[in-house]
Amino acid sequence: MRQIWIPKAGPPEVLEVREAPDPLPKPGEVRIRVEAAGINFADIMGRMGLYPDLPKMPVVVGYEVGGRIDTVGEGVPPDWVGRDVFAMTRFGGYSDTICVPEIQTFARPEGMSADEGAAIPVNYLTAFQLMHVMGSLRSGDTMLVHSAGGGVGIAATQLATRIGAKVIGTASQGKHDFLKSIGVSSCIDYRTEDFESRVKEITHGRGVELILDAVGGKSLQKGYRVLSPTGRIGIFGMSSAAPGKSRRIFAALKAVRGTMSFRPKPIQLMDENKGVFGVNVGHLWEEQDRVSSWMDELVTFYRAGEIRPVIAAKFSFDEAAAAHHYIQDRRNTGKVLLVP
Repeated sequence: MRQIWIPKAGPPEVLEVREAPDPLPKPGEVRIRVEAAGINFADIMGRMGLYPDLPKMPVVVGYEVGGRIDTVGEGVPPDWVGRDVFAMTRFGGYSDTICVPEIQTFARPEGMSADEGAAIPVNYLTAFQLMHVMGSLRSGDTMLVHSAGGGVGIAATQLATRIGAKVIGTASQGKHDFLKSIGVSSCIDYRTEDFESRVKEITHGRGVELILDAVGGKSLQKGYRVLSPTGRIGIFGMSSAAPGKSRRIFAALKAVRGTMSFRPKPIQLMDENKGVFGVNVGHLWEEQDRVSSWMDELVTFYRAGEIRPVIAAKFSFDEAAAAHHYIQDRRNTGKVLLVP
């Protein structure tokens, strides 16, 4: 098999394609011939040496794949063989062949491509947990989504549209027309506009019921100030810690300090009727039954035509460095994939 390795922390050019023997599935596992693998910002932060969950380098990252099962391990029904599937992978997804527990594997519904399958798990489960499980977004609510042109932002917009909620999105100016075409009602150019003042203007001072924040740092304090009564912030990342393409300790520490200093006191939360919560789907491996039930709901939404992953670009394994550059240059609107 072929895999993309991170041998050491550094810029995208450190990524290496290596060959290794094909893995054999253990009891309870299936083996997938991968047709597409999703890239997430956690992979990029891992490459930069900034992701705390990353196993010791050298390492193969990747949380999601789409492909076809070619063999199964002991205890797995043989009728899985030959099925088109998508799966959640606990690292190792940047591979053309991978073994995954059966419970983390899902049959692709009719019409879903391997590309779409690889684009669903991380982005859509994260958005679902933020909005449905913990954020309690309802019809008529207003939600602010940072990085609205990314995979989670697009997933969140589609999920909000299906329940009748309004979306305000931050993104660079060049992405605004597309975002409005998929349901974002108001766009804010984070490069030239202050989102705090713009949200207050757009909502006539009331604020928003839910904020999805993967930026961290000072963004959290500003977001808290634009929450309406009963408003919530869902934190699911800290991209402000990685402003460049190699690790910059000062910038990372500044972002960490800014994030850690965001501490509304319990009495303040109570008095102001506001809430703050965090989401990391990668820490729910012991809750796989619950996560699988969320995925079942997402597949139902897909069958109904209510959600559809947007693929921004595909890169071959040999172009992995270019794929990471593409994301860090903020060129993508939607999901970026690696294809063997």
